[in-house]
Amino acid sequence: MATYSKTPPAEMQALQVIEYDAPYQLRTIPVPEPGPHDLLVKVAVASYCHTDGMVAAGIFGSKLPQTALHEGSGTVVRVGESVSSFKVGDRVMCGIQLHPCGKCEDCTGPEEGHRQYCTGITGHIGVTTHGCAAEYVLADARTTTKMPSSVSFLSAAPLACAGRTVYRAVLQTELAPGRWVAIVGSGGGLGHLGIQFARAKGLKVVAVDARDDGLALSHDYGADVVVDARRGKEDAVREVQGITDGKGVDGAIVLADHAEALAAAMTRMHGTVVQVAQPDKVGVPFTELILRDIRLKGTLVSSPRESDDMMKCIVDHGVKVSTKPFYGLDAIDTLLETVESGKLRGKAVIVVDAEQMEAEKRAGVRF
Repeated sequence: MATYSKTPPAEMQALQVIEYDAPYQLRTIPVPEPGPHDLLVKVAVASYCHTDGMVAAGIFGSKLPQTALHEGSGTVVRVGESVSSFKVGDRVMCGIQLHPCGKCEDCTGPEEGHRQYCTGITGHIGVTTHGCAAEYVLADARTTTKMPSSVSFLSAAPLACAGRTVYRAVLQTELAPGRWVAIVGSGGGLGHLGIQFARAKGLKVVAVDARDDGLALSHDYGADVVVDARRGKEDAVREVQGITDGKGVDGAIVLADHAEALAAAMTRMHGTVVQVAQPDKVGVPFTELILRDIRLKGTLVSSPRESDDMMKCIVDHGVKVSTKPFYGLDAIDTLLETVESGKLRGKAVIVVDAEQMEAEKRAGVRF
């Protein structure tokens, strides 16, 4: 039997995709029933991500109607009968992966950093199953992360995907402290976090962006060098080589669509480029891959243990999340207008339950 703190309502408000390439609809739907490994989370904050636009466009073929947004944070109000690692009242950053199979090599093998690649998984919340833009959401206890008392719901929601993704990207560069890393697309929701995570790992950061706001945000969050990509590939590469004794950075992280060729050109021979952005095709000239031995790697979100480590990094190093809050699920149109304006600094988030945020303020959250 599941555990209750109080009986949740039978119905809730949820922001749903009911037709591809059409506006979201605010609808009344049943509150979901947790399965054995599930947590029923009362959502405090839901965050908007680039992937959510891909879901709404039908790129993932999600079954409709589907509750939107895959990044969220909140408080556990019920736990499934097989859950022992969480209890009612825990503050959590929702896991995106729902119901890993527990049998495949990625689930059971020695590489903990492969857990998130389970191909037998039921789905991903907000992508192929119901998401966080609702009063309640089901999350899997095996992929969900407990929040330290000093981390706010406002910060944790964007970390659920953006943070987990760029944190792992930094790990995947496999660079030792003191090395140079370029973050291409540094001035957005992932980029400003990547700068801070890289610096927390002792790396020197070249931040590359093509927007005035993005360049300013990169500077504000501690990049050692900020490069304006609008100057053109040759000038940008020349500037990077000028600060690295002509060699280029030791590794690069690509967060901007169609920037992988620029990242490879900035990277020294035998260096690593980690691809995070999701253009239809990733294009790197063969001269980079073959003649200069550039290693190209893809990466997904963090594994459960990597996600725990990310939270510790945030607390130990004071990593800050830049957010633009919108209040109430019905603020989605205003949120999207801001995102599409190109002037957003950081991450756009929806405050679903202001009471939870007020309670944590009284408790003294710091980040």
